Amino acid sequence: MRPAGSLADAALSLVRETADTPIVDHSLRSFFFARLTARHEGLLTEAAYDQDLLFAATVMHDLGLGTLATGRARFEVEGADLAAGLLAGHGVPDGDIGRVWEAIALHSSVGLADRMALLTYLTHKGVNHRPGGKPGVRPIAQARRSDMTSDGEQVVRKAYQMTRHGAPRSPPHRCRPLPASCAGCPGP
Repeated sequence: MRPAGSLADAALSLVRETADTPIVDHSLRSFFFARLTARHEGLLTEAAYDQDLLFAATVMHDLGLGTLATGRARFEVEGADLAAGLLAGHGVPDGDIGRVWEAIALHSSVGLADRMALLTYLTHKGVNHRPGGKPGVRPIAQARRSDMTSDGEQVVRKAYQMTRHGAPRSPPHRCRPLPASCAGCPGP
C-alpha cells in the first residue's frame, strides 16, 4: 500500500500529469520494489527509513523525462530539481529535500547509489529491480534488447532524445549554492 497524505497525492498527481503511462507504472512499481527490498534486508526499522520520502523519491525519479523537463541538464538532475520544488511547496524540511534530491539524481548511478545513504540506496534498488533476475543491478545500457520491457524501452528512448536534443551531461554543481564543506570546489 502506498503512503497516504497530501505529499504522496501531490507527487503521484504530478507524475501522472507530466509522464506517459508506462513511466507512471514503472515509477509506482519502483516504490513497491524499494519497500520490498527494505523489508527483505531488515531496513524498515532503521532510523533513516522514511516511507513518505521513499515514495516521493521513487515515484518522482523520472520527472526529468516528462513534459516539465527542459533538457538543460541530465534527466536525473532535472527530475531531482522538479521534485525538490514540489517538496518545498509542501513544507518539507530542507534536509529531507536534499535526501530526495540525491536519491533521484543518483538513481541510475550503478556502483555509486548503493554506497550512499539509505534513501538513495533503496531508490536505486527499487528503480533498477529486475524481477526473476539474478541479485544485483544490470545497467539499462548493458541490457539486451530482448530483455527490455515496454516501459524500459520508453525510458531509454526518452533519455536518448534528451541527450541528443538537450544537455549531454549535467552542468557543474556550481549552479546550486555551494555547501560550506565544499571550500576547495571552484566557485560560480
